Order: sequence, then structure tokens, then C-alpha cells
Amino acid sequence: MPRSLQKRLPSQFWVVWTATLINRAGGFVGIFLTIYLTTERGFSESTAGFVLGLYGLGGAIGVTGAGHLTDRWGRRPTVLLAMGSASVLMVVLGLAHSRPAIMAGALALGIAAEGARPPLGAMIADLVPASDRGRAFSVYFWAINLGFATAAILAGFAAGSGYLTLFLADAATTAAAAVLIAVRIRETRPATTPTTEQRSGLGTLGRDRVFLGFVVCNLLIALLLLQHMAMLPIAMIDDGLSPRTFGVVIALNGVLIVLGQPLVTRLLATRREALVAPVAAVVMGVGFGLTALAHTPVWYGATVLLWTVGEMLNAPSNAALLAGLSPVDMRGRYQGAYGLSWQAASFLAPTLGGAVRELAGNTALWLGCLGLGLAAGAWSLLAAPARERRVAEVTAAAEAPAELAKI
Repeated sequence: MPRSLQKRLPSQFWVVWTATLINRAGGFVGIFLTIYLTTERGFSESTAGFVLGLYGLGGAIGVTGAGHLTDRWGRRPTVLLAMGSASVLMVVLGLAHSRPAIMAGALALGIAAEGARPPLGAMIADLVPASDRGRAFSVYFWAINLGFATAAILAGFAAGSGYLTLFLADAATTAAAAVLIAVRIRETRPATTPTTEQRSGLGTLGRDRVFLGFVVCNLLIALLLLQHMAMLPIAMIDDGLSPRTFGVVIALNGVLIVLGQPLVTRLLATRREALVAPVAAVVMGVGFGLTALAHTPVWYGATVLLWTVGEMLNAPSNAALLAGLSPVDMRGRYQGAYGLSWQAASFLAPTLGGAVRELAGNTALWLGCLGLGLAAGAWSLLAAPARERRVAEVTAAAEAPAELAKI
């Protein structure tokens, strides 16, 4: 990272960044869980898919509950509870043998592991001024993908020592991240006024049409983006390509993000997030849409590189918008509600993608993805003025107590 950026962002942000990198670099379980269930535990593909669905259900519960705890209890204790529980549950899942125990373990692990997302997002929003959040979330997204790429490489070596090693190593890195936060991070939740403390979370969320529109629009993007793990490998197999070829092609996504995200961070430094989001959606839509014409590894690789550029634009701009749209005292709940769109897409993407592919074929599926990208892009563009007005209102409301304190 450029030194100017390191100096500009608060030191506590870099602690969160480092903890996230450590946690994601040891994220072996998620990468190998399906293989572990089918080869080591003898699960059928459908049963393994059901276990993954239970993890996703747990994730939906986790982000919702953790969002409330983040605002009511605090960011630091919530993330420590989530990471500490996830560390223990990884060991439990690795030692489980019976199917009911594995299913219960996957559900519980989903609650704990995904429950860390709302407090971490709220922490960054608390620590980083609004003018620097786009840069902060861009380098945070870079850390997540650098960690994922590292985990993908290390997991192959660790698996040689037995699958239990993967669970133990993942638990150890998660615990290490929690210890780092416990030692180096103080509570970041801003003090709230009596008025905001009395506000009804669900009532406020239900009336916030700008935010709800933002969440639904992100659901469209998530349905599009998650096809890279749901239907893309099946499409490549249909073209006679091997699973190993898919692994090489999809690895281009992580490589480009790791190498290119620092450049994107600099390019987005002076751009308006509300206007970057529609461009990102269209680029992702076009990238997936062109998959309809792909039949060779090179062509598939080119489409992956294209939609990855859109992902690199989308992730930091959406995260900055989410932070800007969230009232200070409800950042956790807003983070949780946003997270639900991803959890819903993790179930709906393979379900709907498989149905479209079975009924109408691969071409219809990828052209449908193009349509989702264009629809999300148009939605984001039309909603940009309202989103920017709401961000300005939330920022002004957050700064008002500080200004009054100076008088």
C-alpha cells in the first residue's frame, strides 16, 4: 500500500485490516468443505449441498443477530464473540463424524463466522472519515482477496496432512485475529443521544426506502456475481473442460484483484461512489453475458477478467455507500440487513441459475446475467442522486453532536 494512504487512514483501521488478512489467509474450511464432505465423510453431492445450505442459513441468522448486538452491545465484544465462537466450532466440526452433528456444526459455524461481518464493517465506518471510506474499503477488499488467494494455495499443502489439519489451522488463524483485535482495538461505537437510542431499528429500516432499494439492487448484483461458483463450472464441464481448468480460470479472479486493487484504489480516490456503482454493475453484466459465447479456456478466462474488473469497482463503492447510508447508532443493523442480501443470494443463485439452465440452456442463463447487470446499473444510476442526498443527511447528523460540543 502507498505510504500516503497508510498515513491518511487511522492506525486502528490497519489493525482491523491485518486481523482480516490473518483470518482470511487461514480460511481453509470454506474452500475444501464440499470436497471434505464428499470424499472424507461419504456425503452425496446433494447432501453436501444441503450442509452448505445450512451454513448459509446460519449466516443469515448470524448477520441479523450480530447486527443488533453490534449496536446494542458494541462492535468489539460482538466481533470477539463471533470470532471466538467460530474458532471453537471449526474444531468441533472437524471432529464431528455423524451426519446430524456435522449438519448442526455447519449451521452453528455459519452463525458465528458470518456474524463477524457486521461489527467489522461498523468498526471501519466508525474509524474512517467519510471522505476516506472509499479508499479504506478498497484496501480492505484487497486484504480479503489476498487472504483468500493465500488460503487457496496453503490449503492444498495443509490437506496433505489430513483434513483435520485444515480445521485446526483455520481455527488457529481465526483465534489469532480475535486476539489481535482484543489487544489492539478499543470500542469504536460512538456515543448516542437519547433520541437515537429510542429509535426502533426495524421501524427505521422499514421506512428507509433509499437503503432498502440499495439492498435489493445489491441482491441483483449478488445473484449475478455468485454464478461464478454456481453455474460457471458446470458450463465449462459441458464444453469438455476439466475441473482443473476451471480452477486455473477462476484463479484469474483472485490474481487480478490482488495485483490490480491498489491501482483501482488510486483511480477511485476522487470518484463519487454513487456513480461508480452503476458502471461496476454494467461491467459485471457484460462480463457474465459474454460467457454465452465462451467455449475455450482462453475465452472463459477473458470473461472472468472482465467481470472481475466490475467486482473490483463494485466492492469498495458499495461498502462506502453502505457506511454512508447507515445512521451512526444503527450501523450494525444496517450492515446486517445488507449482509442478508448476500446470504439470500448464496441460496437463490444456484437455485435459480440451475432452473434457468435446465429449462432454457446456458445461453439464456448468461444473457439473463447480462440483463441483471444492466438492470442493476440502471437502478443504481437512477438512485444515485437520492443516495448522495441521504449520505449527506446521515453525515451531517453524525457531525452535529461534535459541532455542538465545541460551542
